[in-house]
Amino acid sequence: MADDIHCDVVIAGGGPTGVTLAHMLARRGVRVLVADREPDIYPLPRAAHIDHETVRIFQELGLAKEVLASCRNADRYDFLTAKGEVLLRFGGLDRTGPGGWPVANMIHQPSIETTLRCAASTMASLQLKKRWAWLSCEEREDAVVSRFATPDGETLVHAQFLIGCDGARSPVRTFCDIAVDDLRFDEQWLVIDTRVQDYARLPKVNLQICDPFRPTTCVLMGSGRHRWEFMLRPDETPEQFLDDVFVMELLEPWKVDGAVTIERKAVYRFNARVAAAWRKGRVFLAGDAAHLMPPFAGQGLCSGLRDAANLAWKLKAVLSGAPASLLDTYQIEREPHVRAIISLAVMMGRTVCMTDPEAARARDEQMIKARAGGFSSDEAMSFPAFEAGCIMNGAAGAGSYFAQPVAGEATKQRLDDVLGPSAWLIARKRLDESGTHDLTVAALDEPMLAPFRADLAQWLKKHDADAVLVRPDHYVFGTGDAPTLARLWAARTADQRG
Repeated sequence: MADDIHCDVVIAGGGPTGVTLAHMLARRGVRVLVADREPDIYPLPRAAHIDHETVRIFQELGLAKEVLASCRNADRYDFLTAKGEVLLRFGGLDRTGPGGWPVANMIHQPSIETTLRCAASTMASLQLKKRWAWLSCEEREDAVVSRFATPDGETLVHAQFLIGCDGARSPVRTFCDIAVDDLRFDEQWLVIDTRVQDYARLPKVNLQICDPFRPTTCVLMGSGRHRWEFMLRPDETPEQFLDDVFVMELLEPWKVDGAVTIERKAVYRFNARVAAAWRKGRVFLAGDAAHLMPPFAGQGLCSGLRDAANLAWKLKAVLSGAPASLLDTYQIEREPHVRAIISLAVMMGRTVCMTDPEAARARDEQMIKARAGGFSSDEAMSFPAFEAGCIMNGAAGAGSYFAQPVAGEATKQRLDDVLGPSAWLIARKRLDESGTHDLTVAALDEPMLAPFRADLAQWLKKHDADAVLVRPDHYVFGTGDAPTLARLWAARTADQRG
């Protein structure tokens, strides 16, 4: 057996959620080890989309521009009938969203994972171990000890916390005997990923074809890729769908012969599931280990990275002496948010996956009528605020996402780059910074806020507040007068060890 290893946090699973969480912890001075059972990243496309909030997370890591360099953008996402009539449209996806980056970004997941891992290799407090399979753990009074099978034999890792970012089949979740709530969405789809030779012959927008005979998805991807997905009918088998001749028959109506070459074909089951507990003592779940959703809202990877952003600053605070109860707010905040997104994705999926011709005809008539009457929004998707957790309940704006202003068409200065990754206390007037805990304190009249002053002043006016305290994950802790906000924040997050 190899020598034991000691760190602050050990992460089982080296996918995007696990490595992003490790980055965020290491940048806060936390000693973190990420262990992945595979020898390298999976080389073929998987997730297809990240949103403006996700790119903002990569901005904190200094990787936003590198990530976006491999992305593509479409200006809308259309749900169409078999005849091409618009049932539902999400528009403005190429515009700047509240996170300060384009609303929707179509990705090539291996490119993003490569960027994350290359950056991780330069961080002294972050270890990334390959071919390390998590086996079990034992929770002790002062640590959780994980057992790994490694190329050098079994190794024990002692840490304050273990995070299971180990996917849908999560060995960590299974070992901890955590139940899963099945939300009863289960459909088989063939996914075809292609490399593009001629973009001019491909759709320029993302499409859901709500054809009762063959529900179909067609979406842009990053790094020179394009994806089609075809739903299996009850009388069809995965083996039939993976036949090359059958695949070409499915693609034939799109007239893309010679415009693309097939890179991958695979049959997936689209599910909706949520773990009953995201924390068990010193063990946490994040990403697909905690929740699965159908792909129709494009929020699977985004949700995992939101988990990472929510958990990172709380783990750092507790490691620095904050009350351990702060970690209980992780699931309190994230689960309702995830369930709302899953509900949206399932609604979209059930709209697309309708195979009864009469039911589909009634759906089409109803949705076309609603759209003609102005009752169908063309706006991009939005998600609910936190209703409980580490927020000031009842305060204006508490639990909402705090937008990142962007100043200047040429320079594109962003607020986060000025104020940094800690919590912010933004006030109308200058205040005494003594007694504030781990806060970046700024008044509207300070020069560094000049490019963003109008946006910030408008936000404070809208919420009738003298000051706002924004958490490190860019959600609003609360509003009110600045000294009270600083005091209440310290009570929730400061070192309580005296």
